[in-house]
Amino acid sequence: MAAGAAAGAWVLVLSLWGAVVGSQNITARIGKPLVLNCKGAPKKPPQQLEWKLNTGRTEAWKVLSPQGGPWDSVARILPNGSLLLPTVGIQDEGTFRCRATSRNGKETKSNYQVRVYQIPGKPEIVDPASELTAGVPNKVGTCVSEGSYPAGTLSWHLEGKPLIPDGKGASVKEETRRHPETGLFTLQSELMVTPARGGAPRPTFSCSFSPSLPRRRALHTAPFQLTVWEPVPLKEVQLMVEPEGGAVAPGSTVTLTCEAPAQPPPQIHWIKDGTPLPLPPSPVLLLPDVGPQDQGTYSCVATHPSHGPQESRAVSISIIETGEEGPTAGSVGGSGLGTLALALGILGGLGTAALLIGAIMWRRRQQRGKERILPNTPPQEGPRTPGGGGGACRAESVRGA
Repeated sequence: MAAGAAAGAWVLVLSLWGAVVGSQNITARIGKPLVLNCKGAPKKPPQQLEWKLNTGRTEAWKVLSPQGGPWDSVARILPNGSLLLPTVGIQDEGTFRCRATSRNGKETKSNYQVRVYQIPGKPEIVDPASELTAGVPNKVGTCVSEGSYPAGTLSWHLEGKPLIPDGKGASVKEETRRHPETGLFTLQSELMVTPARGGAPRPTFSCSFSPSLPRRRALHTAPFQLTVWEPVPLKEVQLMVEPEGGAVAPGSTVTLTCEAPAQPPPQIHWIKDGTPLPLPPSPVLLLPDVGPQDQGTYSCVATHPSHGPQESRAVSISIIETGEEGPTAGSVGGSGLGTLALALGILGGLGTAALLIGAIMWRRRQQRGKERILPNTPPQEGPRTPGGGGGACRAESVRGA
């Protein structure tokens, strides 16, 4: 009586947990008990029956004994001949067979194909977009479902209707992972859409999980609504250079600024002499301590997802340097103009010196002329001699004077 009551209790537990019994194909929920009936077996001992199974737990057919054994924690035969699996797992999927002989000698065979399942919780949208941009691909979000078995599928919906990926206006990137211990699946589905210009301004999206087993309802996320932003045309890209003109002395600093007004801001890349520079995107290019290697033509390229790349006009950076080695490439005039200016300065200095010397000499000549024009001084008379020789002396004296 106690054994019969126990068997009845297990059958009651089975019906409460929803295990499907009575057909060749059995589906049972993971972690719940399962009872398989052995058709034709006497309800009470003595019984002639044999249960054998071939599942993920066995390498070949395993025969179970009604007297029990080490497999009792996995599967054991109840007093009424039924087979009890206390806790169904993924490893219990497989084939179960029972052969029973009634008291009048009639043999009956039962054959069951068991599959297990696990329904996950509701899927969720992670990393949803805040808004979409018309005319370019946008990531809507990632739909995630965790803890399913079998894996199942994820689907996207737009305005409550299935969204069919076509690779153009909508595309889906899917990923399936299996937990190494539990064997349960995690599904991810990333949705990319390209809203049409002038289309619906506030589309509504949702995601659903569909089990792989029949007669199981899908699970849906809460719908969410996004705003579609219409980009304005991109204005002409302007390149500003400081100092203006781009001609600087060696060691100076040059600042190049790329102006491309747009929302969202575009990515700015730089080009020198027709070759892209290996620099991270930035609207400002700084050239400190400019040297000959920095000379050349520069331009910037603004890349916006809704407009494509647009290049600015090119500006030239050159160095102005004066030295004995000749003009530096890119300078205007070089050292030739400096040499000419130096020669003119020397000639001007020589002319000024000549004028000063001439003026000094002229002053000296005038001074000498004044010293020569002096008043006549009367001659002195010498001693008189006898015989009238005094006049000749005076003459001599006068001539001598």
